[in-house]
Amino acid sequence: ANNNIKGQVEFRNVGFSYRSADPAILENVSFTVEAGKSIAVVGHSGSGKSTLAGLLPRFYDVSSGKILLDGIPVQNYELGNLRSNISLVSQDIILFNDTIENNLAYGQLKERSRSELLQVAEAAHIMDFVRKLPEGFETVVGDRGILLSGGQRQRIAIGRAFLKNSPVLILDEATSSLDTKSERRIQDALAKLMKDRTTLVIAHRLSTVERADQIIVLDEGRIVESGSHQELLDTGGRYCSLYKMQFSDKSEGGSL
Repeated sequence: ANNNIKGQVEFRNVGFSYRSADPAILENVSFTVEAGKSIAVVGHSGSGKSTLAGLLPRFYDVSSGKILLDGIPVQNYELGNLRSNISLVSQDIILFNDTIENNLAYGQLKERSRSELLQVAEAAHIMDFVRKLPEGFETVVGDRGILLSGGQRQRIAIGRAFLKNSPVLILDEATSSLDTKSERRIQDALAKLMKDRTTLVIAHRLSTVERADQIIVLDEGRIVESGSHQELLDTGGRYCSLYKMQFSDKSEGGSL
């Protein structure tokens, strides 16, 4: 990652639709996240959350408005450089039929020392399950990581982000079927990973959201509310009802 990038992110009147004739998926979205701070984006599925996350690393380009990283439009960065400064942790983690070690450190992360790998594996709670495997780090995970549980795969994704060590982090924490114990370990690993990184959380579970510095609520592509967890609860608006709904839902924390 380019060490000169501090990681301030600004969306300025961002609009997006897949084709100009299509209805807008995002309209007039504006917010700023200071370097090292976190913002959580909540809203029902179909509200535009995942699209919003994909615009920062330029998986798509904005149809209107601007996205700035450290005050510079993202289009002005060389694409490889832009993406080297952003880590993405999502449900769709791509694993190779290879050892845990090679799945953790692949591509440009290959040069990392063994001690760095161990440190990261500890921080991401990967060691918890690696210690129990007969071949440890040399265990082959099977095609697409079939031999690992969802929670274990997610921890490998977090480990990769630790290794990449970029100033900006996108967390698409799509609800995975995690048991409470894995859930706690993953929350703990994420809290460590988010420290001092600018984090954009596309939230499906409210447990990650409560800790974010600011929260925006999207509805049909527009920001309808923003504030801290407490401010939004006090307002008694959309966030408050999502929150109540999720917590009255006795199933695993419910999802947004």
